[in-house]
Amino acid sequence: MDEHHMRLLIDLHENANRQGPGGDQETRLAIVLSGLAQQKNLKIADIGCGTGASACVLAEQLDAQITAVDFIQEFLDVLDCKARAKGIHGRLKTLQASMEALPFPDEALDAIWSEGAIYNMGFERGVSEWRRFLKPGGVLAVSEITWLTDERPQRVQTHWQKEYPEIDTASAKIKILEQNGFTILGYFPLPGRCWVENYYAPLESRFADFLRLHNNSLEAEAIVKAERDEIALYKAYNAYFGYGYYIAKKLTD
Repeated sequence: MDEHHMRLLIDLHENANRQGPGGDQETRLAIVLSGLAQQKNLKIADIGCGTGASACVLAEQLDAQITAVDFIQEFLDVLDCKARAKGIHGRLKTLQASMEALPFPDEALDAIWSEGAIYNMGFERGVSEWRRFLKPGGVLAVSEITWLTDERPQRVQTHWQKEYPEIDTASAKIKILEQNGFTILGYFPLPGRCWVENYYAPLESRFADFLRLHNNSLEAEAIVKAERDEIALYKAYNAYFGYGYYIAKKLTD
């Protein structure tokens, strides 16, 4: 992806509460399943945090120091402002870094969170490489594109095999976690409102301003078309795919 194309995507998404499907209620449910609410003085990293919807919930709900990590500084600047407005900036700091080169010491974190972002490096690679940053018994909580059925129409199968070949069923994802030294604490699929109300509707509302900002350039129009195609695909085939939310605990070596 060239720099100009990335700049366009940042312009489209930087003023959004979410850069992908999710919900505060679902983050809170994952916290309950993780068992972290009963613990004190936690150190947690939220990887691929975007503008920080989940990071803010973590800071509000837990006795923890949250490090919110993203490689896009503009998203982190929005999160810094949001944290100050919410009065949680003392418990939440931002860090510009690649999820493929995290600067944490081994066994430094009580939990790693990543909603809708681990696919950027691949689920299996992310689970394997991030494990070393967790203390024994530490929690990994991630949402990941997941098949919701064992069979699905060819059109949606072809689309996702091209876009993200690691897409698989929840049972296959849980097996990967188990093979990499985790035990599953909980799993649930994100409900449709996390896609339509929390992500797609706000995204669609920004299309007109985005196109005006970029003078209806061909590249801007292509980005909007790709987003509209994704929305149409989800609305047509959401019985077959969605985000699965996986909460797992690192086993002692």
